[in-house]
Amino acid sequence: MPDLPSSVHVREVGPRDGFQNEPETIATADKIRLIDLLVRTGVKRIEVTSFVRPDVLPQLADNTEVLAGIDVPAGVSRSVLIPNERGLDNALAVADLFEECGVFLSGSETHNRKNVNRSIAESLAGLQKVIPRAREAGKQVEAVIATSFGCPYEGDVPRDRVLDLAVALRDAGAQELGFGDTTGMANPRQVREFFVAARERLGDDVEITAHFHNTRGQGLANALAALEAGCTSFESSFGELGGCPVPKGATGNIASEDLVSMLHEMGVDTGIDLAKLLEASRAVAEVLGRPLGSHTLVAGPVDWHR
Repeated sequence: MPDLPSSVHVREVGPRDGFQNEPETIATADKIRLIDLLVRTGVKRIEVTSFVRPDVLPQLADNTEVLAGIDVPAGVSRSVLIPNERGLDNALAVADLFEECGVFLSGSETHNRKNVNRSIAESLAGLQKVIPRAREAGKQVEAVIATSFGCPYEGDVPRDRVLDLAVALRDAGAQELGFGDTTGMANPRQVREFFVAARERLGDDVEITAHFHNTRGQGLANALAALEAGCTSFESSFGELGGCPVPKGATGNIASEDLVSMLHEMGVDTGIDLAKLLEASRAVAEVLGRPLGSHTLVAGPVDWHR
C-alpha cells in the first residue's frame, strides 16, 4: 500500500450541496443552527450557500440571511457557490460575509447544457471573467469540474478533456481545482490514475480536491484511491446529503462522518472531532425527519476498547 499523508483537508459542503437537493426548503433558523454545529466540529472550510438565482434554486434563496446569521469561529473559511457574473455581483454585495468562491462547469457537454443551459465553451468563457474578478475582490477561488469521471448521458468523459479544462481554469486564476464524480460513476482504479495524471498536468502550485458521490456505493473506495494517489483535499457532506438535480437517481455525497471515521482509523488526521460531527448529522436527520445514508451515524464510530 502506498504511503499515506499524515493529514488531509476536508471541506464540508452539506449546507450547500446537501440543502439544495432537499425537496422542501429548510427553515433559515434551522440552517443557521446546523451550520453553527458544523463549524464547531473542527472543520476549517465550509460551503455555506449559493448565489444561483432564487427562482432556479429556491432552497437557497435565503443565502444572505444565512451568511449573516451564522456564528463562525476564527479560522473557519466560508465558501459560496457562484454560477456566473450576476451571481458574483450579488455575492460581492455582501463580500465581508465569506472568504471563498466556488465556480463550476461540467466535463460533459450534455450535462453542462442540462445543468446551466450553456455549452462548455460558453461556461468556460464566463468563468474566465468571474475568476479574475473574484480574485481581485480578495477571494480564494475553487473551480469544480462536474462529471469528471463519467456522465449519465454521454458515458465516458475523456480525462484529457477534463484536464484541459482544469488547466484553462488554473490559468484564469483558480487556486483550487475540484474534480466531481457527480453521479457516482467512478471506480477506484480510474480515480487513482486520474489524480496521478492531474498532479502531473497541474503542478504543485494549485490545490487538487476530490468530490465523490456515493450513488453506487464506491464513494469511500474512491476517496481511498485518491488518497493513495497523493490527494490531500476532499469535499463531503454530513449525513450523506446531496446529489445532482439533473439526472434521476444521483444520490448524495460521501458522508463526512464516514470519511472522517475511515481516515482516522488509518491514522490520517483531519482536525475534525467525529463525535461533534455525528451530533450535527443527528440534528439534520431530526430536521429532515428521515433516516440518512451515513453508515457511521447508524453504527457509531469504532471503539477498540470494547
